[in-house]
Amino acid sequence: DAANALGELMQGLDDFEDVLFDTTDAIGKGFANQELEWHRLDGNWLPKSITHRPQSWFQIAPGYRQEIRLRSAAGGQPLQPFGWITHTHKAKSGTLERSALYRVLAWPYLFKNYSVGDLAEFLEIYGIPMRVGKYPSGATEKEKLTLLRALAALGHNAAGIIPIGMELEFLNAAQGDPAAFKLMIEWCEKTQSKAILGGTLTSQADGASSTNALGNVHNEVRMDLRDSDALQVAKTLSRDLIYPIAVLNGLADNWARCPRLKFNTQEAEDLAAYATALPALVGMGFKVPRQWAQERVAIPEPEEGEDVLIAPGAAPAATAPAVPGQAVATAQLRSATTTDYLDSNLQPITGVW
Repeated sequence: DAANALGELMQGLDDFEDVLFDTTDAIGKGFANQELEWHRLDGNWLPKSITHRPQSWFQIAPGYRQEIRLRSAAGGQPLQPFGWITHTHKAKSGTLERSALYRVLAWPYLFKNYSVGDLAEFLEIYGIPMRVGKYPSGATEKEKLTLLRALAALGHNAAGIIPIGMELEFLNAAQGDPAAFKLMIEWCEKTQSKAILGGTLTSQADGASSTNALGNVHNEVRMDLRDSDALQVAKTLSRDLIYPIAVLNGLADNWARCPRLKFNTQEAEDLAAYATALPALVGMGFKVPRQWAQERVAIPEPEEGEDVLIAPGAAPAATAPAVPGQAVATAQLRSATTTDYLDSNLQPITGVW
């Protein structure tokens, strides 16, 4: 009942998707803080606003357990209870300063930007003849600058003027191979993909080694990382958002009895494979719970009175009328054709097994 009541209260948070997005900012930076402002709405306490605050507002107090505090001169100000959503995300083990994903990505980012700049500079002069200007001895600084401007104009405008007595020579065109820059850029991008997604084939092609099987393997690693991130985010939101709402509205008085937030990250299984395998397994005597089967194929349990699909030509199952003073025994409809699968203790009541 508390979980249902909290679910209805959570429907009033219109910016919950933004809260999720700002919470995941901790993946790259190690931690993320969002400030809660409360107000009374229809007799319930709900967050009026949930505002993301930059990491520069905070400092980490050393100790047995690292504590995130508001930055101040006196060693930091502790965060007010029920006033903050504080998510510390472990992209890797270690201290909070070393757990951020961006720490791992710093070197590939730096090398990639240097390589891109070098490649742009190389392409700017690639194929253009080397131009050399010669000025006579005794030339003034003004004459030297005039010659230099003429060389620059020849490179961009293919035209320029120089005083008499100065010379211009055109040497061989600039040569080189941009493959080295491209190799460094590709290495940096693949390293970034491995750190962020756990593989490369879900974000970019890998030439001759790109196959559907390898792509599926890399995608499974990406899903594992997603599930791990979702688990950490759900734990933080349950502690810093769900629990305060539950306590302030009288739906829970301690953390042990408070409902938790959980993200459904399960992927739907192959419907065709289950439609073929399940009837055969049930026919062999396997006892397969219906709820488990529906969860595996991502089909939710129908609500009471909700329309459901039935096989073509099949009539909806009739419900046996209650017999006063006698318990009605029921059994789920089976795909078997005889009473081989019926319990011997079941007796026919009003014509329904």
